[in-house]
Amino acid sequence: MAFATRHFVRAASSSAAATAAAKKLIVKHVTVIGGGLMGAGIAQVAAASGHSVVLVDQSDDILKKSTKGIEESLKRVAKKKFADKPEAGAEFVEKTLKNLTTSTDAVAVVHSTDLVIEAIVENLEVKNELFKRLDKFAPERTIFASNTSSLQITQLANSTTRQDRFGGLHFFNPVPMMKLVEVIKTPMTSQRTFESLVDFSKAVGKSPVSCKDTPGFIVNRLLVPYMMEAVRLFERGDASKEDIDVAMKLGAGYPMGPFELLDYVGLDTSKYIIDGWHSLEPNNPLFAPSPLLNKLVAEKKLGKKTGEGFYKY
Repeated sequence: MAFATRHFVRAASSSAAATAAAKKLIVKHVTVIGGGLMGAGIAQVAAASGHSVVLVDQSDDILKKSTKGIEESLKRVAKKKFADKPEAGAEFVEKTLKNLTTSTDAVAVVHSTDLVIEAIVENLEVKNELFKRLDKFAPERTIFASNTSSLQITQLANSTTRQDRFGGLHFFNPVPMMKLVEVIKTPMTSQRTFESLVDFSKAVGKSPVSCKDTPGFIVNRLLVPYMMEAVRLFERGDASKEDIDVAMKLGAGYPMGPFELLDYVGLDTSKYIIDGWHSLEPNNPLFAPSPLLNKLVAEKKLGKKTGEGFYKY
């Protein structure tokens, strides 16, 4: 009798799993909002994996620059992937570009999309306004996702009426090269939505990891406090920034030291993240602001992109 009961439970579980899988949304059409480095990279890997992609930004000039960047990136990928078959590489580039179109009208293109991925400026109000507007025009089935690295997915989802069809898809820069995607599930994200986002991540050739909607998710939650601790170590005069960088590269095997990485990421971006987390948890010492970081940002010394940050370039 016990065996029969266990057999029935297993059969019921298998049936339930099959039903849930059958209801998952298979993403074929993707709309990427934001033609910057991240948005263009996401559009590229989605198009290269056979998805129909619309890349959206505010102007045709931005989109032309994005498309040119994608084409150049695809040629580099093709050269490496099809080293002995240049004709196959050219065909890969051509086929991928055929999967990609551009638009300056987000509202007009979301009416037939399966997945909207937002990759615009890290500003809660701007993102919320975008999602609120698109929510009115996208089909009921459409899943919304944000590529934010520092904002709460729950706050973004609350700007829409589809909290159960909303999650985080945090890609890493440069998107065509980095294999990781953090898939963020809020308390309201349905299992169907979550599994659809995981499947999409795998379909574009990435390795998805799952995380709850906690500040910084996994990577940045560990990485940003590490970089800030390096700054504090330097502020106290305990070690030079050069020695700290060498120590972490040779002692921990990191490809960059924390100060090199801060300059690469952008000091303004790092400050924005830590300020946001500090406002959420003001008593958490890991999220304490840095006077030196604030000073450099005020002086417009933002890292590599301005020619000077902790180092000169």
